[in-house]
Amino acid sequence: MNKNSLAWGLLAIMALLSLAASVSSAEEKAETQPTAEPQAEAAVAETPREPGDNVSDQEALYMYFDPKTGETRPPKIPAPEGAKALPKPDVVWVDMKNKQVYVDGYVSLREGMLEMLACPVGTKEHESVVAVFSRAKTLHAALLAVGAEVGHTASFRPKFRAPAGSEIEIEIRWPDKEGKWHSTKAQDWVKDIRTEKPMTYPWVFAGSGFWQDEETGKEYYKAESGDLICVSNFSTAMLDIPVESSQVNDGLMFEANTEKIPRLGTPVRVVLTPKPKKAAP
Repeated sequence: MNKNSLAWGLLAIMALLSLAASVSSAEEKAETQPTAEPQAEAAVAETPREPGDNVSDQEALYMYFDPKTGETRPPKIPAPEGAKALPKPDVVWVDMKNKQVYVDGYVSLREGMLEMLACPVGTKEHESVVAVFSRAKTLHAALLAVGAEVGHTASFRPKFRAPAGSEIEIEIRWPDKEGKWHSTKAQDWVKDIRTEKPMTYPWVFAGSGFWQDEETGKEYYKAESGDLICVSNFSTAMLDIPVESSQVNDGLMFEANTEKIPRLGTPVRVVLTPKPKKAAP
């Protein structure tokens, strides 16, 4: 077993242990939790208002940042039923029964060329439709915990090698101002500029990798810089599309599918579901 495999194996075990530890405390608190409907009403009151409420797009984004502390604050929307929360500050849940990972975020971009579908908050919001409140390594460990298998990232020399790994279905959910939830395939928010239609490629668990600071010896997960769910190939991507997709500005293949994306600042929940591995013929 190589060093990276061992490191991620330990992270997956830690994720599972944190889930187990949370079960008893969650059950103890269950009787005191408000019902889903009041939670949803409270959430709507604190989420960005709809166009026409005299709130600019920039003001809608400010609600996720505390001007006093400079810290980010995730949207207050009801937790997914049947899933267990991973430790904060990451806003991530794992549903072991349905083999799904949930992470909350907000719409960070509606117009323009894309290199990402999603990035961690505070990284590449200028080229990502969604910013999520989680470290990349936490989502990596959570995907391992629900059975996803890491492949490899894209490589470019001596010739292009497409990224590979478990295929990950991505769904995006969001509440409107009445608290009604909507849902779509993540591909619908990404437009292929060649066809003028939603992107049709899937995402695969490429797995990014680590780099080590030579001075301190500390290891860092490469995707933390923003390359979380990519639509342009990066050798640092956690999730990527399994085809050649340029990251050069004049060669970008995808843009935000504006007409399908709700207003900037809309709170969202990204649902990651590894597809079962196909049986050998």
